[in-house]
Amino acid sequence: MEFDAIDRKILHALQHDGRLQNVDLAKVVGLSPSPCLRRVRALEDAGVIERYVAVLNPTKIGKGLSVFARIWLKGQDATTVDRFTAAIQQLPEVVECHLMAGDCDFLLRVVVADLEEYRQFLGKHLTRIAGVQSVKTDIPMQRVKLTSALPV
Repeated sequence: MEFDAIDRKILHALQHDGRLQNVDLAKVVGLSPSPCLRRVRALEDAGVIERYVAVLNPTKIGKGLSVFARIWLKGQDATTVDRFTAAIQQLPEVVECHLMAGDCDFLLRVVVADLEEYRQFLGKHLTRIAGVQSVKTDIPMQRVKLTSALPV
């Protein structure tokens, strides 16, 4: 799908405030409300806008620690990979899971309250998934940037 300048303005505005009312969005992007709403609907229908969410403050809900877990599997066959990905889908602590090219097989971002909760998560869940050979954990010292906004 090709985007013009107005589509880009719409996407930019909605990424920063998904609760923006159509009338206000139309003012921001320089359209009247009806054409603005048609464009938003077209972006939704095309799957460009997948969904609207509330971004939570992890510290305020008791999940202030993010860790990155690098996973090596015993094999890279379809059965092992599928088993691992199915298990990961069931773990709400895993907020990102990426199949990697390079050193490890998967990279996970896990959110927990503290190191003790992560240690328990590791022992009770992550290392017990069939096919997991090893897990290496990286603990960030400071979050420098975190955004869900994509450059448009």
